[in-house]
Amino acid sequence: MRPRLVDWSLLILVLVEAFTGLLSFLHGRPENGWLFVLHGVLGLSIVLLLVWKLQRVWVRLVDRRRWDGATWAAVTALAAVLLVLTSGLLWTTMQWPLGYPNGLNLHVVFGLTLAVLVVLHMLLRYKPLQRRDFAGRRTLLSGLAVVATGGILWTGQQEMARAAGLPGGRRRFSGSRAVGLQPGLTFPATMWMLDNPAPYAGDSWQLDVTGSVAQVLRLSWPELAAGPRRTVTAVLDCTSGWYTQQNWQGIPVAWLLEQARPLSTAVAVSFVSATGYRWSVPLAEAQTLLLATHVGDVALDHGHGAPLRLVAPGRRGFQWVKWVREVRVLTAPDWGQWGVIFTSGVPRG
Repeated sequence: MRPRLVDWSLLILVLVEAFTGLLSFLHGRPENGWLFVLHGVLGLSIVLLLVWKLQRVWVRLVDRRRWDGATWAAVTALAAVLLVLTSGLLWTTMQWPLGYPNGLNLHVVFGLTLAVLVVLHMLLRYKPLQRRDFAGRRTLLSGLAVVATGGILWTGQQEMARAAGLPGGRRRFSGSRAVGLQPGLTFPATMWMLDNPAPYAGDSWQLDVTGSVAQVLRLSWPELAAGPRRTVTAVLDCTSGWYTQQNWQGIPVAWLLEQARPLSTAVAVSFVSATGYRWSVPLAEAQTLLLATHVGDVALDHGHGAPLRLVAPGRRGFQWVKWVREVRVLTAPDWGQWGVIFTSGVPRG
């Protein structure tokens, strides 16, 4: 592959990897597993491009007299890509390191850093593609070789982990490892960003149902406790790299919406936390969800979202809103939720 095309291919692959990596955090259903496979295959495709790149620039890298300002960006980007590949392989093979930050957390940080560094390097050494850089059968064959290399490495890594009985061989399609599979509060109580409020007393809790509804509701805890109950078996797949399958018991969202009677203009439902955190889902999906009070017949504790936590099967853990104080029926998509999830929990005033 011609030098300019190698450079541009690296840039494109790194940016696609950053996009698919972040997009994967929104998908928790097995039918979306192709996205995680694509992320892995394209990530490992970088290996062949990196070999070609190093063959061309290695002499300049080892000779400090030939360094310039762009060389520093190149060396830093090289270190970052090695960290990205190493952290990804260690996590998907060994599920290592655990704790916080774990291997998946580090992989995300290294990946976003790499994207910035590669863009910077391309700006410093900008060379536009020319027709001869990608014309001809050789270019097509080179491109196929890049993708094939990624596919072979990805498949080999998966099969090796399974055959050797390594922890990564038992991970979920999302890359998450199984924890707390015993019924009840046996899984981690993770906090999102700055959300870490003081415990709330369930008996004084009130839930509001507002927005595009015929009847605004304010339900006390005794009223909520007297309502219908439902049990849902669902997988909580946290973006910090673990998952658990549990039986969740609580209040059907459909019961709340039936009393509030959404207007014809309603399109979505937002679940708002006591911290200001919120997330929304389409109205039809909201009708199937649950506000949990118990898990495995054990009452939720504060760290796990008591007294009310959204259970949203097929969605990732950060969308399972904790400490729900309001169910807000919307007439338009809530784009502002993307900003609020990064500012919730910040002290006001």
